[in-house]
Amino acid sequence: MELEGKQIAILAEDLYEDLELWYPYYRLKEAGATVKVVGSGRNPTHASKHGLPVTPDLTIESARVADFDAVVIPGGYSPDLMRRKPEMVKFVRDMDAAGKTVAAICHAGWMLVSAGIVKDRPLTGFHSIKDDLIAAGARYQDSPVVVDRNLVTSRMPADLPDFCRTIIGQLAKKPAGVA
Repeated sequence: MELEGKQIAILAEDLYEDLELWYPYYRLKEAGATVKVVGSGRNPTHASKHGLPVTPDLTIESARVADFDAVVIPGGYSPDLMRRKPEMVKFVRDMDAAGKTVAAICHAGWMLVSAGIVKDRPLTGFHSIKDDLIAAGARYQDSPVVVDRNLVTSRMPADLPDFCRTIIGQLAKKPAGVA
């Protein structure tokens, strides 16, 4: 249980990519972490691109950076809805500023752009947002996983095994509650 004592937030909004929320959710729990789904508060549940609902454990208004060791941002089209909620953007920005793990996959790079944390950083994401990432100053790489200090990014569902393995590896190196 390499993540015993770790607290991880997974952000949720409508139109999330099913695998990109549920695969990390269960994989990180399997590794011993406490995983909380943090919703935007716009709806009591959020439906995936394929209609699978997720009921958040808490809303972004009650989520505190100090309570979490990492945040995972799934893709799909949910990041475009997430970034319309200033509290969600601020949470991601503050997690990064605190040096805590910020993990984004697929279209989640949109949240990183809105949080203003991509300039001069190597990262990856789904190929259709490559231009958005580059325009925001990121150094885009077409790789399954790219790590820059506390930032972990991946491209698509096929990269989920590498993505989760990398998140676990990063968090296992740090004592719980420490950036």
